[in-house]
Amino acid sequence: MAEGFLPVSRQDMEERGIDQLDFVYVIGDAYVDHPSFGHAIISRVLESRGYQVGIISQPDWKDPDSIDVFGRPRLGFLISGGNMDSMVNHYYVSKKKRSADAYTPGGAMGKRPDYATIVYGNLIRRRYKDVPVIIGGIEASLRRLSHYDYWSDSFKRSILLDSQADLISYGMGERSIVEIADALSAKIAVKDITYIPGTVYRTRDISGLLGHRREEDNVLLLPAYDDMKNDPALYARSFGIQYENTDFCTGRILAEPYPGGVYVVQNPPGTPLSMQEMDDVYDLPYQRTYHPSYEEKGGVPAIEEVKFSLISNRGCFGGCSFCALTFHQGRTVQVRSHESILKEAGKIIAEPDFKGYIHDVGGPTANFRHPSCEKQLTMGVCKKKQCLFPAPCKNLNADHSDYLTLLRSLRSLPGVKKVFIRSGIRFDYLLADPDETFFRELVEHHVSGQLKVAPEHISDVVLRRMGKPENKVYERFAKRYGQLNDSLSKKQFLVPYLMSSHPGSTLKEAIELAVYLQKLGYTPQQVQDFYPTPSTLSTVMYYTGIDPRDGKAVYVCKNPHEKAMQRALIQYRNPKNYDLVLEALQKGKRQDLIGFGRQCLIRPRAAAGQKPHTAPNAGEKKRLGGSRSAAQGKSGADKRSGKKKTIRNIHKKK
Repeated sequence: MAEGFLPVSRQDMEERGIDQLDFVYVIGDAYVDHPSFGHAIISRVLESRGYQVGIISQPDWKDPDSIDVFGRPRLGFLISGGNMDSMVNHYYVSKKKRSADAYTPGGAMGKRPDYATIVYGNLIRRRYKDVPVIIGGIEASLRRLSHYDYWSDSFKRSILLDSQADLISYGMGERSIVEIADALSAKIAVKDITYIPGTVYRTRDISGLLGHRREEDNVLLLPAYDDMKNDPALYARSFGIQYENTDFCTGRILAEPYPGGVYVVQNPPGTPLSMQEMDDVYDLPYQRTYHPSYEEKGGVPAIEEVKFSLISNRGCFGGCSFCALTFHQGRTVQVRSHESILKEAGKIIAEPDFKGYIHDVGGPTANFRHPSCEKQLTMGVCKKKQCLFPAPCKNLNADHSDYLTLLRSLRSLPGVKKVFIRSGIRFDYLLADPDETFFRELVEHHVSGQLKVAPEHISDVVLRRMGKPENKVYERFAKRYGQLNDSLSKKQFLVPYLMSSHPGSTLKEAIELAVYLQKLGYTPQQVQDFYPTPSTLSTVMYYTGIDPRDGKAVYVCKNPHEKAMQRALIQYRNPKNYDLVLEALQKGKRQDLIGFGRQCLIRPRAAAGQKPHTAPNAGEKKRLGGSRSAAQGKSGADKRSGKKKTIRNIHKKK
C-alpha cells in the first residue's frame, strides 16, 4: 500500500508506476483524506484490497474533459456528491443560496453543481458509454428510490435512473463496494451484479424474485412511480414499507415499477460491521488532512471541526422522524474498540497544533456504544416498535459503562487536558440508565461550559410526530443537570436546540413553545426551521400530509408567512420579530399574551418601544440550567462548536 495521498493527476499515476487505474472516484467535495469523509473511507478500503483508485475532486461539470483526467478506468467510475446532499450544501431551508461551502477549498461556493451525483453521472456517460458507474454517499443513498424533492417541489424518480448509473452502493458502503469491485474484477458484467446486499440496481425482469404463491415471494412490490406521483397517499404507504425494511436481518427485497417495464430493485441492507471490521476501517493510513494542493487557497474549512475529534460509533436507534440515519447507517449501533480509538487519539496528540483538547468522542449519538438490546444482532430491530419512543422499551439495555471507561482512558492520556462531548447526547437514554455515574462525570469532565441537547419542541403533539420523548422527560433531565452542576460547584448551561414548523405544529403549538421559553427566560440564538430532506418520515409527512407510521392526517405548515411566524415566536424578544409575533398571537386568539403582565410575550403596539417586562425569576433560571444572557455569552470555542453543528450535523437530520 503506497504512502501519501491517492493520485489526483496523471503525473501522480506515473510517479506510482500505474498505467491504468481500477477505479476513478469523482467527488463533490474537496479531497480530504480523513475518516470523517466518506470518499476517504471508500477509497482507502478499496486500496487495502489491492485496487488502484484515483480522485477527481469537484470537476468542472460544464467541461467533459474534466472527467478524463486519468483516462478510462479498468473497472469503473465511482461517484459521491459529497458528505452532504448537494442541495442541502447549496441552500438554506428558505431556498436562498448559501454563501460558503465548508467542504470546498477556501470555503468557496459554486464548485459543485446542484444534484451533483446526477450531473457527474451524465457527464461521465457523455464520454464513456459502457464503463460501469457506481454511485454512493449520502445523496445517492437517500434518493435511491422515488422521493419528494423539496427544492424543486416535485416527486422525483430514483437517482439511479436520472444519473444513468448502473448501481447504487447505499448506506456506509464498505462491504458492498468491495463485493462490487471483486465482481467486476472477476469479469462479471455489471448488469448481472444483482445479488449484493446494500445495493440498488435496475432490471426489466423480476420473475426470478417471485414465487408461485404470494407468500413465497422474495420481493415486496412497491406502488408504481407514476401512481405515486399522481397520488401522494400511495407514496406515504410505500415509504412505510421502506421504513420497515431497513434492517439487515429482516429487510426484504423491494422493487419499484417505472414506465416502460423497468424496475428499480433495492436489495436488503448489508450486515453491520463487527468491532474488528470497524477498527480495520479506521486504522487505514489516512493522511488526516486535506490534499496539499489546497493550501494556497486556505485549506478546507470542514477539517477544522473534525481534526481533533474521534468517531467511536455509527448507527442510531433513536429513530427521530426528521433524521435519515435509519435509512443511511441503520438502527444497529456499531462501535470501534477502545484500543483503536486510543491509537487514533495518539495521532491527534502528536499533531503540532494540538492544544490538549479532544473536541468530541461520539458519532450520530455520542452515548450509544452498543445495540439497544441483545436480540438485534440475531433477530434485527423491531419493525413496528422504536427503542426509545414513545418510552424506552422494556428490553432496552441502557448502560454507559463502556463509554465511561473509554472516556476515562482518553482523559488519562499524557497531553490531554480535556475531552469534550459535542456530537449529541440522547438524554432520554441517559435517564434510562439506573447508574448515574456517567451523568455525573459528563457534567464534571466533558462539558465545555454549555451542553447542547435537542428536545426540539415542548408540545407533546409535535414531539409525537418527531418521534421524540414527551417534554416532561426533558424537564426531568434539565432539572437533574442543574442539580449535578450545583453539587459539583460548576456553572454550566444547557443549550436546547429547537425546531419550528415541523409537521404537526400549528400556530397553537408554536405559541405554546414561546410561552414555555418565556417562563424559562430563554431566547434561542439558533432556530432550525424544519428542512424536508430526502428519505425521512418528516419529509413524507410534509409532502403527503400523512404520517406513514399510522396513516393519519398531519397538519403541515407550508405557507412561508406562517413559517416565518412560527420561527419568530421562538425568538419573540427580537424587536425585528414584533409584527410577526403580534400577528401570530392575534391569529391564534392569544391576545392574553399581549400586554404588561409577566405572562405576556409582547407589549401592545403603542408601548412596543418600551423595554419588555419578561425577565425570568431565579427559580425559572435554575430550571433551564442557566440564564438567557449566560446561554448567549459564547466563547470563541463555543462559537466554533456552533459552526460545527452547521457543518457536521445538517446531513444527519435531516
